[in-house]
Amino acid sequence: MNQQLNEHYYQTSDLSLATTLSLWCPIEDIDRSNPRKALFIFQNTKELQKLVDEYYRNEIKVSPQVYFNQLRVVKARLYANE
Repeated sequence: MNQQLNEHYYQTSDLSLATTLSLWCPIEDIDRSNPRKALFIFQNTKELQKLVDEYYRNEIKVSPQVYFNQLRVVKARLYANE
């Protein structure tokens, strides 16, 4: 689920997309109100929208090690408060 929360925030439940975006844009918050699906919330900027578009067009190139390390960081934050 990817959607614009409002004009200031963008949210996604896609872990891969959230990990990729978080390489350039910080995760503002994680909404865990649904126990089955967390929502990663980012500040909605032109840069972020450009990254989302590039992600879906498969135009972002990232080192596998950099991506995997970032995935570990995102998962640690996701499960930190459980």
